Amino acid sequence: MTLDFTGRHVVVTGGTGALGRAVVDAFVGAGAVCHVPHRGAAPADFASHERIRLVGGVELADEPRVAKLYADLPALWASVHVAGGFAAAPVTSTSLADLRAQLDQNLVSAFLCSREAVRRMSAGGRIVNVASRAAVESEGGKLAYTIAKAGVVALTRALAAELAPGILANVILPSTIDTPANRAAMPAADPARWSKPAAVADAILWLASPNNLVTTGALVPV
Repeated sequence: MTLDFTGRHVVVTGGTGALGRAVVDAFVGAGAVCHVPHRGAAPADFASHERIRLVGGVELADEPRVAKLYADLPALWASVHVAGGFAAAPVTSTSLADLRAQLDQNLVSAFLCSREAVRRMSAGGRIVNVASRAAVESEGGKLAYTIAKAGVVALTRALAAELAPGILANVILPSTIDTPANRAAMPAADPARWSKPAAVADAILWLASPNNLVTTGALVPV
C-alpha cells in the first residue's frame, strides 16, 4: 500500500528523539512537510532538509507557546505527539510534584497539541498520540507515568468521539522501544523482544494517512 503525503503538513512533537526521528523520517519519506518543535539543539540533518521545519524553544506544556506554534503553521493534515517523559518509583516515593511533572510531560502536552491541531484542520485530518502499554497493562512501580499515559488514552478516545468523521484520532501503545538509552538502562534485557522505532513509525504513518478512512478511537499495541 502506497502512503502518499505529498503537499501535506504534519507536526511531530518529540521529533528529535529516537522514536521521533523514525517518525519524521517516515513522514518525509512519504512526501510530507514535517514541523518539528524542539527545545535543545537541532540535528544538523534536520536543519538542512527542505521538508523538515524546525521550531525552537517550544515547551509543550506551556499553553501560550503551543498556541503560537500551531497558529503560525499552514493548514495541517496530521499532528503526531511522540513527546513525553518517563519516571519510575514506588507509590510511597512518588510526590505530588512527580505526578504533576508526568502529567505535564505526557497528558498536558498531548492535550494542548491536539486542541491546537484541531483548529488548523479545517478540511479534516488525523491525530495520533503515543501512550504506552503501561496505560492498559500496568506492572507497578511507575504510578505517575501510568496515570499520565492512561490519561493520553482517555484523551484520544474522547477526541475520536467528538471529532469523527472529519478528524480521526488514534493512540499507539508501545512496549519497551529499542533505543540506545533503553539498552544502556537495561543491559541484561533482550532487545530482540522490544519494539523497533521504524516499526512503530510505520504504524503511526498508516493511522495518520489518507488511506485510513474509518479507524478512530483505536488503541494500537505495537
